[in-house]
Parts: sequence; C-alpha cells; structure tokens
Amino acid sequence: MNRRKFLINGSTILAGLFIAKSPFSLYADHHEHGDHTHSYELPKLRYAFDALEPHIDKRTMEIHYGKHHQGYVNKLNAAVGNNHDLADQSIEDLLRNIDKVPMKIRQSVISSGGGHANHTLFWSTMIPGGRELKGKVAESLQSTFGSLDAAKEKFTNTAKTHFGSGWAWLVVDDNKKLQIYATKNQDSPFMQGHTPILGLDVWEHAYYLKYQNRRADYIDAWSKVVNWTQVNLNYTTAMKA
Repeated sequence: MNRRKFLINGSTILAGLFIAKSPFSLYADHHEHGDHTHSYELPKLRYAFDALEPHIDKRTMEIHYGKHHQGYVNKLNAAVGNNHDLADQSIEDLLRNIDKVPMKIRQSVISSGGGHANHTLFWSTMIPGGRELKGKVAESLQSTFGSLDAAKEKFTNTAKTHFGSGWAWLVVDDNKKLQIYATKNQDSPFMQGHTPILGLDVWEHAYYLKYQNRRADYIDAWSKVVNWTQVNLNYTTAMKA
C-alpha cells in the first residue's frame, strides 16, 4: 500500500470511529442468545479511554465505563431475566413504560435500566476536541432560551446546583419543545415521556478521581468535549419521531 492510499484508508477508519448515530440506534443493544432469552449489553466506546484527556482522565473512564456502567447492565439483566416480555423491549421502551413493570422489580429497572440508558447517551455525546454547536438544535436553543449563551448557562447552572447524585439534561419533551432540567440518581427522562438528547452525569464517580469535590471544574472541562454534532442528530431524530 502506498502512502497516499494509507492516508486515505486511515482517514476513512477514523471517520468511522466517530460517525454520529441516532438516539434510537444508541439503545438497540440487547441480543438473543441460544436459550431464546435476551440481554442488554455494554455499548462499545467510539474512542480510547485516554482520548478525552486532559478533560476526562483515563482512569475515571476505565472505572466509570467498565465498572459502573457494566454494573448497571448486569443488574438490569438480573432484574428482567425472568420477565421475557420485558427483556424483549428496548431500554427506551422499557423506561417509557415503567408503570407497566412489576412493582417487585420496578425500582431495579429504574436504577439499573436508567443507569444503562443514561450512560449510553453520555458516552455518545462526548468526542475528543468537542464539536461546534450549530444546526437545528442551535436554532431551537436560541429560540427557546433567547441565545446560545443563555441556554449553555442554564444547563451549566442546572448541573452545578443539583443536590446530590443525578444528571443534567437537555431533552425534547412530549410537545416537541426543548427543556433543561435535572433528575436524581439514575432516573431517566424517558420515564416522563421525554427524549434526552444530551446528558451530563454529576454523580461523584464521574469526576472525583480527578476533580475531587470541584464539580464546577468538571462541568467546565466536560463542556470542551461535547459532541454537538451528535446532539444535533439526536435532536432532529427526536423531532421526527
């Protein structure tokens, strides 16, 4: 292979690593096995553990993704393992219909299923170097909140002031309008009939190794790796649903 072909092929491979996906394909992750039961699986990262440094450190990524997220997946599979009608559903549908989940496993599905869905979105909306905020989602943020700066400030303040463990969200609500709010623990906007298009994990496990108690520093650092191209695709897909 000559140098020109090598560079072309290499560029194609790198582009494929960071290609944007719709929010619906993000959650299509459970598979049928030989015993005809289904299981949810840890999504593959689109980048290396150290790719988001210095903003998000390698060790935090290894533990956050490989231990915390994997733990949510394991507990979710255990919770729905004997309920085949639930295990056949996408994680999005499972959470949207949380009231139909049996009471004895409902909280486990909220905690572990929410943890799985929330983190799946979280990984997908970060990318080395970040991406520019533009497109339809930028237009909607401007019209909804008055300006892009006002929208970013509201999201940042929501994340910084949320008490305890939880998430800050940018969602498309059931009226196809943008909202910014926080949820506690691993509660998912899907449970409110909303479609999350950007989420920021403000549990301490997301930042404590590098930032200790300095949540504000973590949030500012995270803003530098947001993949707004993905968020825009999430937005346009949610608006068509």
